[in-house]
Amino acid sequence: MRASGAEGKPRARWPDYAAIWRWHFYAGLFCIPFICWLAITGSIYIFRPDIEAWLDRPYESLHLAGLAAAPSAEARAAIAAIPGSAFTLYQPPATPTGAGQVVVTKGAIPYRVYINPGTLKPMKVQRNDRRPMDIVAHLHGQLLLGNRGSMIVELAACWAIVMILTGLYLWWPRGQRGLGGVLYPRLRRRGRLFWRDLHGVTGFWVSLIALFLLLSGLPWSSNWGNYLSWTRNLWSVTAGAPDWPVGTTNQPAAKRNLGGKTPAPPQGGMPGMTTAEMAAMVQVAAPDGLPDDQPRVDLHVLDTVVPLASRLHVPQPVWITPPPAGFRDWTIASQIQDRPLRVTYTIDPATGAVTGERTFAQENIVDKVVNVVIATHEGHLFGRLNQAVLVLTAISLLTVSISAVVMWWRRRPSGMLGAPAPGARPRFSLWLTASIILLAVLLPLFGVSLIIVLILDRVVLPRLPAWRLWLGRQPRKA
Repeated sequence: MRASGAEGKPRARWPDYAAIWRWHFYAGLFCIPFICWLAITGSIYIFRPDIEAWLDRPYESLHLAGLAAAPSAEARAAIAAIPGSAFTLYQPPATPTGAGQVVVTKGAIPYRVYINPGTLKPMKVQRNDRRPMDIVAHLHGQLLLGNRGSMIVELAACWAIVMILTGLYLWWPRGQRGLGGVLYPRLRRRGRLFWRDLHGVTGFWVSLIALFLLLSGLPWSSNWGNYLSWTRNLWSVTAGAPDWPVGTTNQPAAKRNLGGKTPAPPQGGMPGMTTAEMAAMVQVAAPDGLPDDQPRVDLHVLDTVVPLASRLHVPQPVWITPPPAGFRDWTIASQIQDRPLRVTYTIDPATGAVTGERTFAQENIVDKVVNVVIATHEGHLFGRLNQAVLVLTAISLLTVSISAVVMWWRRRPSGMLGAPAPGARPRFSLWLTASIILLAVLLPLFGVSLIIVLILDRVVLPRLPAWRLWLGRQPRKA
């Protein structure tokens, strides 16, 4: 259906196919490098437990001549290995003959020390924030640029959502007979038709999972994550610090005393750390020789708490942390990737009695949903099948991206960007305006970037004829 223009000529609807295609093209041009990056780094990260178990394998099957040393002795040996450091957490070994892993902090830098329980000698010392999988995590979510990188990734995710939605519109069959090129690619075809089918069909099948991954990654981002945190804190039932990392901003520590007290927020922390991780980074067990204002605890408590963690069957990996200054109870917390299985206990150091317990079932509905989503995003909610689906999704996204680049490069005119030619003149209807506003409210960074794009298009580009020509925005001749 066409509306009549001022001169009686039929006027095309807008946004028409050409307009949707242009939005899809420009969104893809910006997003494809990030989509490929996220697909590759994300595929590595979902195997974090497997990779870390492989890296720690030399320290998990030790030949001990006698009895293993007490955990408190391992903690003291780790402190001695980094002179001037303070104890922050103890991670029990995964096997009975494994090395205890002790994290100590010197200044603002955390170190992980692997202690041989038979000789109490350090077997390995490394920066805790520079472990391979931590680097992969920061590459994936922050591009190793901190909050700036997090905002870039978030912006790419927002426009990737636009790219997928416009791509689904372009994929929708119009008067086509048969399912070839719609639900399955016609692989025997050659040239542009082959690449178009590969791009369109693969994009259709992967679109819903890709949308889920993009949306489920937003709670980690510095901008949208804080937006979510602000929103959830509007209600008392969800108020408090989330137990997932938000950009590089230090969040207040999670409730360590499950009887009701909340410790003061830690001052240290590394990019991308969870609140439990940041709470563990508090310097809480200083060795002799440090200033008197440095809080101290009795490391002998480890000898009681570590065996208790085994008896409670806390899912590994387990972090055992002492209380911050002004608090009494120690904490046993599971850090398993499948977040619904996590459990946290608080322990009376004097008696070894459990004083509090917090499980997934006790979380508020918002945190439950987000933690389930995160566990799925990281590939651990339903085991190997979850990982297989995500790896297949990553391969599909790489296929869609590569085929898009091939199609663009083949059709690109020499000396020009090769963007689709403009179609009908833009006219914003009520439903379109409402849809854009809704998307801008749900994705604020998208809204801001859209305003910038519109200013560039309407104010800056008209003054740059060479750029307009390169972008294919020259006005049509009468």
